Amino acid sequence: MRRALSVVLATTAATCLVGAALAPVAVGQESDSGGSGTAIDLQPRDERQTVEGFGFSSAFQRATLLHQLSEPQRSEALDLLLGRDGAAPDILRIGIGGQSHDTYDVMLSIQPEDPGGPDAEPQYQWDGWDNGSVWFAQEAEARGVDRFYGNAWTAPAYMKTNNSAVQGGALCGLSGASCASGDWTEAYANYLVAWADFYAQEGINIESIAFTNEPDWNASYESMLFTPAQAAEFTGIFGPVAKEAGYGVVCCDSFGWEQGKPYLEALQADKDAWRSLDTYSAHSYASRSATPVDTNKPVWMSEWASSASAAGWNENWDGGQGVATDGIVMAEHMQDSLTQAQVTAYLWWLGVSRGASASLIQADVPGDTYRVSSRYYVFSAFSRYIDPGAVRFDVEHETDGLKVSAYRNPDGSRVVQVLNLNQAAVSTDIDLPRPVTTYLTDNDHDLEQVDSIATPGRGATRLELPARSLVTLVSGQS
Repeated sequence: MRRALSVVLATTAATCLVGAALAPVAVGQESDSGGSGTAIDLQPRDERQTVEGFGFSSAFQRATLLHQLSEPQRSEALDLLLGRDGAAPDILRIGIGGQSHDTYDVMLSIQPEDPGGPDAEPQYQWDGWDNGSVWFAQEAEARGVDRFYGNAWTAPAYMKTNNSAVQGGALCGLSGASCASGDWTEAYANYLVAWADFYAQEGINIESIAFTNEPDWNASYESMLFTPAQAAEFTGIFGPVAKEAGYGVVCCDSFGWEQGKPYLEALQADKDAWRSLDTYSAHSYASRSATPVDTNKPVWMSEWASSASAAGWNENWDGGQGVATDGIVMAEHMQDSLTQAQVTAYLWWLGVSRGASASLIQADVPGDTYRVSSRYYVFSAFSRYIDPGAVRFDVEHETDGLKVSAYRNPDGSRVVQVLNLNQAAVSTDIDLPRPVTTYLTDNDHDLEQVDSIATPGRGATRLELPARSLVTLVSGQS
């Protein structure tokens, strides 16, 4: 097991690197490559996207698991998951409930019963808890998280064609979705804004609202279907209501990256929808977030987690058997999403859950403890060191098995993520002439400072990259 339960996070300085199982492969001596003369050649003038941040979800009452832990375990886990010296998330995705009950793994609605039709006076019910998400958001804000958005999986059952919060169904009143009860589109728009207004009463500023989650996936849990045309139609309805109340609009959270592109095209074809949209979003399940999206608006990879059904709870960085929940798999997905899909924000699925889960942290309520996975350290490597507003810029290299991304933070510091997928260590160099702090994540290191990886030289830094590792390089201000 990687980590004892209830261990407080520590950064361990290591003065020497654990020996690699295979001999290093030398790549690109300083005199062998063009440009800067280094094998990994940073191109800071070739700027790409501005990174808004990294985050995860607290939906489906997962935050209540941490609330049920006793002290000091509760505060330890909160510091790990939310603290600036922990995972340091920038964005918290909060589920907007649509159910009429509040058993675990569902989300209670703020209006669980039909108020008497779409034109009736709303009968909202606010408990100040909202499935545990109010408490969790307040704890997050206290630890420095300042960006929150709401995401609805479904409207309440009485607003839908199937009269159920689960198994799809469409929003009554959209084109092709007529209901005897009438047109609920305006009522749903007001309902979403009311939910966000309640959070303002609790001191939490909701920045934006997503009215749908995986509109192309008919799920047994809370779900609601939109065709691309219907999603554009409702964006045009919801946008003015949201903006008048001071909230941005996020759409459309398709269950696949390529499957989401028809939704984007529908939004672009509808001038009212396009005017209303602030952020485009899609998930990475049915297809991987590995291609660019044709828009100048922010693009979020708003949910992904590899399946834990086969391996169960897995804490390994690299188990050597291609397990989907290994940390190295997540690291590659983050690199690809940022460099190939050029996302402006990356959101993992759950920060915490229980049992067989691909969450960052596992809460064991009966045992009154928690466990930490290697995925947590992967997430932290990106979120802790790449600040909101950082600009990703190009990197040139020709080393097989390396995936590299580079960023300039608003304070001028640079962060380079080097993922070595090779079975052997790699010796190479990079044009980072300033003193560099190096953090290593592999089977033996959990985002730990290891000074022997990077050695400053004349105008460059020599790197000894361990096999199957993520190396995070942080330089000073330029």
